[in-house]
Amino acid sequence: MQLPAALIGHAPSFLDAIEHATRAAAINRPVLVIGERGTGKELIAERLHRLSPRWSGPLITLNCAALPENLLDAELFGYDTGAFTGATRGRPGRFEDADGGTLFLDEIATLSQAAQERLLRVVEYGELTRLGSNRVIRVDVRVVGATNEDLPALVAAHQFRADLLDRLSFEVVTLPPLRARADDIPVLAGHFARRMAVELGWAGFTGFSEAAEHALAAHDWPGNVRELKNVVERSLYRWGDAVEPVGHIVFDAFDSPYRPGIRHLPSIIAANDAPALPALVAPGSGGSPAIIDHSSIADLRLAVASYERDILTAALAKCRHNQRATATALALTYDQLRHALKRHNML
Repeated sequence: MQLPAALIGHAPSFLDAIEHATRAAAINRPVLVIGERGTGKELIAERLHRLSPRWSGPLITLNCAALPENLLDAELFGYDTGAFTGATRGRPGRFEDADGGTLFLDEIATLSQAAQERLLRVVEYGELTRLGSNRVIRVDVRVVGATNEDLPALVAAHQFRADLLDRLSFEVVTLPPLRARADDIPVLAGHFARRMAVELGWAGFTGFSEAAEHALAAHDWPGNVRELKNVVERSLYRWGDAVEPVGHIVFDAFDSPYRPGIRHLPSIIAANDAPALPALVAPGSGGSPAIIDHSSIADLRLAVASYERDILTAALAKCRHNQRATATALALTYDQLRHALKRHNML
């Protein structure tokens, strides 16, 4: 069972934002929630609704970035039968669904100019018309918008309407990023870990090792609380031991020596075992290093071939000349390894 989300933390910057939202909840005016991705903007919107006189009404959410412009208008304002191809019957939009309650518009900065103009009329006058209709519908909706953009800067760049921003910004709640709430990281990590332990069927959560705690504290958390939640849950799942404290934090789920597009030296060869790149030798110099004519690539090819042979030799030695194990260590197929060995007369 998925437990409900909660606002957790005791950092002064976070508590100030919560207090700010709590005071704004009682006032029947639009509110903007500003913050980086993963800082909990939707949770603040829910708090604004639940602590307001509209708490018994609906709380409707729409991510403005999730829909193309032609569908966004229909979602927000509804449409009548025949408004567009496939509209066999009309339906109300999110504004009508939220009548008497709160409409939370996430990623509000992505709205087109046309949608901003229509939104302004609803916020200003409480009136809308469905697509394909001339009938005016009155709604009583409190709008809470959220974004991670600098809206005044977008206004200056003529990408967001100044009059709409004026109407929406009666109050602005700005959420601090997790890196500004360092003391909350262990509190949140413990909370998410205990929830995950329940989901995994563990008797309890035994904590993080000292190294794991340091790793959590040192991370920059660009994805904020959402990223922390994912990292903690993934780390417990992969650790898989309900008795020992979690000793390894998995920050990147994609981390792998076989990740597409990234070439790694084989892990089977330790750094101090990796052969040095052979010195380039001028032809006919008797083996003494010399400056090579840059117009020729023959010597470069010899150097690369020599380096490849040294890697193959070191890998074979590490794998006790087991060719299948060597192929795996070098991230090659068995046939690719055999071809490489033949190329260097090593078979």
